[in-house]
Amino acid sequence: MTDPMSAAFEEAEAAFARGEVPVGAVIVRDGAILARAGNRTLADDDPTAHAEMLTIRAAARALGSQRLAGCDLYVTLEPCAMCAAAISFARVRRLYFAALDPKGGAVEHGPRFFAQPTCHHAPEVYEGLRASQSADLLRRFFAERR
Repeated sequence: MTDPMSAAFEEAEAAFARGEVPVGAVIVRDGAILARAGNRTLADDDPTAHAEMLTIRAAARALGSQRLAGCDLYVTLEPCAMCAAAISFARVRRLYFAALDPKGGAVEHGPRFFAQPTCHHAPEVYEGLRASQSADLLRRFFAERR
């Protein structure tokens, strides 16, 4: 199997090439990739088309269930509040993410969604995997747009 974080970075690079903010995500269960996507907010004219949301939707369809029990999510950037909520509602087992997002993140920053008493399910969280690679990709993307 392809390393899940490498697959997430492939999706982030593809998003970059499409002019989307370069974030990629992969959902894995029992060692197999169930779903993968990069951001598509511009392509889909959909503000909810974040990489995490797209992979959660695809994995749920693949499993025929709204619950992603036993699934792990790998993403190249700390999820926002919308994505953190979807991760919780989907009952993702583990969340692995690369770079922290002090401005828009909601796991280690902002609302710290999984630490709230209203959060029904909090995944195990592992952050910092290949963080510098993600930060470099994001810096390059935004530098090209200035």
